[in-house]
Amino acid sequence: MINKKKLIENILNQPPINQNTEIDKKKTLAENWFVNLRDQICNDFTKIEYNFKIKNNNSEKVTEVKSPIFTQKKWDRDGGGGGVISIMKGDVFEKVGVNISTVYGKFSDKFKSQIPGAEKTGDFWASGISVVAHMNNPFVPAAHMNTRFLVTGLGENRKFWFGGGCDLTPMLPDKKSAIFFHKNLKSICDKYNKEYYEIYKKWCDDYFFLPHRNEARGVGGIFFDYLNTFEWDMDFNFVKDVGKTFLETYSKIVDERVDQKFNDEEKNIQLVKRGRYVEFNLLYDRGTIFGLNTGGNPEAILMSLPPNVKWE
Repeated sequence: MINKKKLIENILNQPPINQNTEIDKKKTLAENWFVNLRDQICNDFTKIEYNFKIKNNNSEKVTEVKSPIFTQKKWDRDGGGGGVISIMKGDVFEKVGVNISTVYGKFSDKFKSQIPGAEKTGDFWASGISVVAHMNNPFVPAAHMNTRFLVTGLGENRKFWFGGGCDLTPMLPDKKSAIFFHKNLKSICDKYNKEYYEIYKKWCDDYFFLPHRNEARGVGGIFFDYLNTFEWDMDFNFVKDVGKTFLETYSKIVDERVDQKFNDEEKNIQLVKRGRYVEFNLLYDRGTIFGLNTGGNPEAILMSLPPNVKWE
């Protein structure tokens, strides 16, 4: 049975890396994939936004409809590395951010003890992608996805693993989207390991929970960390499939709900629900904690926050 303790033990018991170039090639492959996935997501979300604008344009001149775009902002990290923030705001996506980053350097003395393989020197390298979508229509769920590759330590004693996952947060009751989302995630998990789905689903349910509210943030998904089966290509393919499955599944969920009419009361429910999203990301989210503890860009780290929110 897979559990967190066993996964960390696997990381710490990784055999020495005989050739330093081996891990460097893996880092390059992972970093390039995150850039590629970013481009796929931005292209597909732009098409959804553009098609909605065309469909709802009262003018007969389609040329009058401006194509939506993701605006990009590059940032550099003082300690090493940096990333690119991509943001789009429109009629479908009230705000969607797709961030990629590759950062490296040393963890603080306080933080390095919490990361496998970094305890002695504090050295790390991390690359990943993070996606957060907040929608105009309260009938379209919000969504989050991130995947990452981490390397810690130095020389032949370096440790490495994958992490990530994705989850769905309907603003209004929507069993159909939850069933569809989980069905596709289970399918991709089962392709690699029959244990993955139930374990990663529970991990997600436990993670995306607000103790002070005693409630889940949404309907869950999958969440995993410390993934290293000693078959790097297989682990990497799983991470790639998580990203592709998220994009295909979420795009279909959006398409099927974007035209649904809503009223002020339903919009208000959405804004209040978003408050829970903000509370989780500021209080408990590991990505936020990791970013702030490694000198990341605050704008990129807090990209996950919605543009409009309400507490009652």
